[in-house]
Amino acid sequence: MKKFSKRFKKIVKSFDVKQAYTFQEAVDLVKKNATAKFDESFEVAIRLGVDPRKADQMVRGTVSLPHGIGKKVRVLVICKSPKDKEALDAGADYAGMEEYVEKIKGGWADIDVIVATPDVMGEVGKLGRILGPRGLMPNPKSGTVTFDVAKAVTEVKAGKIEFRVDKTGNVHAAVGKCSFDAIKLQENINTFYQSVLKAKPTTAKGKYIKNVAFSSTMGGGVKINELSFEKVIS
Repeated sequence: MKKFSKRFKKIVKSFDVKQAYTFQEAVDLVKKNATAKFDESFEVAIRLGVDPRKADQMVRGTVSLPHGIGKKVRVLVICKSPKDKEALDAGADYAGMEEYVEKIKGGWADIDVIVATPDVMGEVGKLGRILGPRGLMPNPKSGTVTFDVAKAVTEVKAGKIEFRVDKTGNVHAAVGKCSFDAIKLQENINTFYQSVLKAKPTTAKGKYIKNVAFSSTMGGGVKINELSFEKVIS
């Protein structure tokens, strides 16, 4: 049986987990209960009316948040020269080919995003078993397989995130830090939500957005009143 810390038990007692709160109430609750010793991420979970087992109902995409995610994103660009210099000039933390392929094979994982040029994907593909489970595998659909490495690095550093529905039908993403003011959080949440709406599969039937919840990295999920949520983000 899973054990919860005293801190977490105190957090979930501070609100009714079954109640649907207004948008502002939920934001305030999450920010108030973000009492960890670090600046916790503000996270949004959206339950979708899709069947992720069907390929034509897969929901995924990328979005650039107007205020970023509030953390330093470590970017590795796997490429050949002279693209490595282009990547470093654009702000990449690491760039190169053989050195980093070998480091990854050896267990190195001090990175958050990997960008790769198309001409090296043959080598990068061999790292699939390592990068896949970590969510680091470059993908053309997310803009991380491209010859325009400068643009890709700039977008990631500025707050571009990727989202993808999981096997239970949920889309989840960190949209900022709990230290962000409410206006910045609202704008980031709205941008993320609109991107999820635009990614609706044409084959999805019935209600697409089933429910929305906010949470912090170490906190419990706060359900959102649907009418309140749609009024704020419209």
